[in-house]
Formats: sequence, C-alpha cells, structure tokens
Amino acid sequence: MTAQRFFYGGQAVIEGVMIRGQRFCSVAVRRPTGDIHSTTWPLSTIYTGALRRIPLVRGVIVLVETLVLGMKALTFSANAAVGEEDRQVGRWAIGATLVLALVLGVGIFFVAPLFVAQRLDPFIASDLASNFVEGLIRLAIFLAYVWAIGLMGEIKRVFAYHGAEHMTVHALEAGTPLDVEHVRPFHTAHPRCGTAFLLVVMVVAILVFALLGRPDVYLRVLSRIVLVPAIAGVSYEVIRFSGAHAGNVLVRAIMAPSLALQKLTTRRPDDGQIEVAIQAMQKAIAADQPEPEAPPVVTQESEAPPQGG
Repeated sequence: MTAQRFFYGGQAVIEGVMIRGQRFCSVAVRRPTGDIHSTTWPLSTIYTGALRRIPLVRGVIVLVETLVLGMKALTFSANAAVGEEDRQVGRWAIGATLVLALVLGVGIFFVAPLFVAQRLDPFIASDLASNFVEGLIRLAIFLAYVWAIGLMGEIKRVFAYHGAEHMTVHALEAGTPLDVEHVRPFHTAHPRCGTAFLLVVMVVAILVFALLGRPDVYLRVLSRIVLVPAIAGVSYEVIRFSGAHAGNVLVRAIMAPSLALQKLTTRRPDDGQIEVAIQAMQKAIAADQPEPEAPPVVTQESEAPPQGG
C-alpha cells in the first residue's frame, strides 16, 4: 500500500516563518544582528495521532493545533526579534493576546454580522436570503479587516514572510532545490493557505446557518459560537481536497477567489526573507527524518586461550 503523501505547511511570524512537519515543528527568525535563529520541537501525539486522520474531526484538531503552535511560534519569534533579554515577551502575555483575539474574532466575524442582518429582517421574507445577507456582511467585514491591517508597515513585513513561506512550500512540492535562486520564481499564493481557509469558512458558514432558518435570536447567537468547530471541520476538508487536486481545472476555478484574496495577505519577499523560510523548511524536514539505527553491539564470550608454559 502506497504511503500517503505529506504536505508541509506553515505560517509567517514576527520576522520569520514557522513550518509544520510530520512529527516536528520548526521556526526560523531573523535577529536584529542579521543572523537567523531557529528552533525545532516535537509535535504532540494529539496532532499526529489517529484523530488527525478522521475526516471532519481532523479539521477541529488542526484549528486547535494552529492556535497552540501559533502561540508557541509567536512567542519564540517575538523574543528572538527583540534580541534583548530584558524586553522579551512572556508566554502568558502572548497566550492571553491570542485568546482575546479568538474571542474578538468570533464576536466580530460571526456574532456582529448577525445583529446587523437582523435589523434588515423586516425587509427580507426568505430565511435563505437573510442568512445570505448575513454572510455577505461577514465577508465584507473580513475583507475590510485584511485590507486595513495590510496598510501597517510591520504587517507588510509579516505578509512578505507569508509569501516566502508559500514560495518555499511550492518549491518543495515541485521537487526543486531549496535555495533562493530556485524558490524565487514561484508564486506567493497557495491553495492550502490560511487565508483561503478563512474564505471557505465564510462560504460554508452561509450554507450551515441557512439550514437553521431564523430561530429566536439567542439560538442564532448560540449557533454562531457553537458551530464554529463544525464549520472549521468542513472547511478544512475543502481546503485539503483542493490542495491535493490543485491541477484539476474545476478545483482551480473554485479556488480562484481564495488565491486572488491572497494578494492582500502576501507580498513578494526579498532574498533575506526567502532564506529564513528555507531554513525553517530544512530544519523541519531534517527533524522528520528517522534517526539511523545504531549498529548492534556484538558481544562474544569465549574461554581464554591456553597460556603457554
């Protein structure tokens, strides 16, 4: 039986790139001194075990993994990018920030559009149309947010590292050498990008919420929170399928909006940023390689030779 192909992926962090491998995760960051600092750590069996192979469930596992690994990678990159011990960012501070961002994200992108659309309900007779309008509002808020943060100088650098990460993944999947010269020609967009995932989430949410109709407002609010994992699970399967069949004409047409959206979240990186992405990828690949087995220790017991007289 042929082993299933593994797809490497990652995300951009502060002045660096994180790569998620089969059994290990690596982060490479450009320090203020100009050198590249990297680290590698093993992945928990929660992220690599049997649950990761169950359709729909694995999407929820990936969502949790992204938050946890993202926090760890962001902590490392923030500390390395600062380059001063007395100014290091604490793990708890980063963790609290990410939890707050998650709460705000659900509130802004799932609950807030509901209340806006609810004000329009007296003018909308169809439940399907109401949920569709809510979905359009959600999408508009998301696009406005991505566009706005992309105007910030520091975020532009993160988006450039995002592009470097995608280009390096493309080079790996194409089988080309991992060096700046061979990585440079590839596109900054990739079908398995987190941006593409979020756009798919927006579309899947419309379909899921449309099935619920327009119940009482408290039930609608609750559904926008409770069903987020389920929506993430379905969306992950869509992204996984599209990534594995990127050459299919129909899949390419369906994913075209997602790839176009990545023009807002990626930038063409410079050679130094590509070098960082390459090092993160090489570290993850090297860590994933099985350790060579130690040669067996051969012991031989024998009687001492007879001594000469």
